[in-house]
Amino acid sequence: MIYVCIPSHNEAPTIGLLLWKIRQVFAAFPREYQLLVLDDGSTDSTAEVLEPYARVLPLTVIRRASSQGYASSVEELLRKAVELTDRPKRGAAILMHADFAHSPQIVPDLVRRIESGADLVVAEGQLAGEPSRRHRMLRRHAPALLRGVVTVPAVKDLVSGYAAIRLVALRNAIRSQGGHLLHTDGWAANAELFWRTARYARMRSQSC
Repeated sequence: MIYVCIPSHNEAPTIGLLLWKIRQVFAAFPREYQLLVLDDGSTDSTAEVLEPYARVLPLTVIRRASSQGYASSVEELLRKAVELTDRPKRGAAILMHADFAHSPQIVPDLVRRIESGADLVVAEGQLAGEPSRRHRMLRRHAPALLRGVVTVPAVKDLVSGYAAIRLVALRNAIRSQGGHLLHTDGWAANAELFWRTARYARMRSQSC
């Protein structure tokens, strides 16, 4: 089972179309999949947009009355995927954003790499295609900021929020912490997630 985990906050204009695009990807790339969306206290019409999709797609929506932040949303989604799976050595969680920053079209490539034996696959962001100047600066300077603090073999883009993680590695990382898996927020939470899960990977992490 592939669990597609999507943290969302005020993403009404994009979340519905994203879910439909993911459905189309899996229609052409047949795998068992489950969509997990966490609505982190959205104040727009995100809840209303999600309602009809929950009736026609394999979709579970987790709703919060107030926002608790990106890292908290990611951790709850990943914990939910681990809780639901009955085959953690075969299943995987795919983390992606709700605003179309991440193309659903590369989901099959992420899944194939997991099926080929990788435990952590990170999709690298492209500076040229990043519309936000702030995010371009972050991607350009993050490696220097994190040097000596966080290192994950073979992963170049530690701040990418688009990745596939084998559930057994994720489960072991969660168990090892005892409490929260993630202690940082924002872009740093992605780097922390990859660092913690890579420690329980059976082979080197990969980027694509």
